[in-house]
Amino acid sequence: MKNILIIGGSSGIGLALVDLLSQEHQVFVASRTAERLTGKNCTHLPFDAATDTLDASVLPELHGFVYCPGSINLRPFKGLKPETFQADFDLNVLGAIKALQAVGKNLGANGQASVVFYSTVAVQTGMPFHASVAAAKGALEGLTRSLAAEWAPKIRVNCIAPSLVNTPLADKFLNNEAKMEKASERHPMQRVGTPQEIAEATAFLLSDKSGWMTGQILTIDGGIGTLKT
Repeated sequence: MKNILIIGGSSGIGLALVDLLSQEHQVFVASRTAERLTGKNCTHLPFDAATDTLDASVLPELHGFVYCPGSINLRPFKGLKPETFQADFDLNVLGAIKALQAVGKNLGANGQASVVFYSTVAVQTGMPFHASVAAAKGALEGLTRSLAAEWAPKIRVNCIAPSLVNTPLADKFLNNEAKMEKASERHPMQRVGTPQEIAEATAFLLSDKSGWMTGQILTIDGGIGTLKT
């Protein structure tokens, strides 16, 4: 059984990951809210990635770390203020950095651990109106590779880059039948992703089954990033 810390695991992909991992592992969830965690086999730590400092003293030795907080600001570049770019960077990149630094002594104390971040297909595949989120997630991909090189072989660091996933964060893009149909049609697989699919991939990266993988950006995007149909 592994000890795994999920930052922002109270909804969407993070919550699906709690459901999946808590069957076999000790899961700690650091998030702003805990309503959806009621009855689940996990330990909740009140935490806001945008403002709080994580108290690692209440955590045991960690075998896994997952950073879930993210943002989707899809607007024309001319409508994006510098403050929006800064806010996206602070949440997606600095938040991950601060949380990782806080748990540095807990992570990998056993000699082996795995870190998983989330990016977006829009980093490697240019998409209009994604300037702010792609800039932030692009920095996160750079952080992934840098830390993977620095921490090998004790700590593995990988990143998943999905396309649109049906989560509360993406609700404004999928909140009616017409939007869902249009979003699905953009993908060669003719549907958007599910939180459970991304959770399954995350669980793989946290497991010993991916023990020879580090510094990788795993694209799970319904084919939109590489296929034209």
